[in-house]
Amino acid sequence: MTELIFATGNKGKLAEVQKIFENTNFKIISLYDLGDVPEIEETGSTFAENALIKAEAIFNIHKMPVIADDSGLAVEQLNGDPGIYSARYAGENCTYDDNNKKLIKVLREYDTPHKAKFVCSAIYFDGANKITAVGELPGEIISEYRGTNGFGYDPIFLPDGFDKTLAELTTEEKNKISHRAKAFNKLRTQIEIR
Repeated sequence: MTELIFATGNKGKLAEVQKIFENTNFKIISLYDLGDVPEIEETGSTFAENALIKAEAIFNIHKMPVIADDSGLAVEQLNGDPGIYSARYAGENCTYDDNNKKLIKVLREYDTPHKAKFVCSAIYFDGANKITAVGELPGEIISEYRGTNGFGYDPIFLPDGFDKTLAELTTEEKNKISHRAKAFNKLRTQIEIR
């Protein structure tokens, strides 16, 4: 069993990725298991750059293989915003609710549908090798909250081909279609054949 540290402090992401790596030869170790969730400044200008910054920082502390990701929401009418600022769209120390309210308010100026996509850039880093994968989930932003499963923008994101928001889907349903699932499933496959 190969241990991989998942460089995230987000327990929602952690649960999703641990599920993706179930029944493999990999055991996902969380930063909580290691007793320390350091604050890593994401100074990159893309999801891929931020994922690498996190992976390298955690590798340098623990000297174990690391997986990391950076993900966010890109809204067509907002030229890809909030993008890499998705987690702090409404300002530093904002809540998911703050972000959702701000996005709904900003989009009132535009006609529906509000086409958007979730993007996830995932990376594996072991000090020498870098393996990357990207996953996307297209859909649209709606103006009312629906569902309580999930986190972030899930309650206002309607995936293409679905009549339920991400927050109305079960974890199993979400893991079949999500941007993070797509990216980490691709990454897992690439790591397994190394």
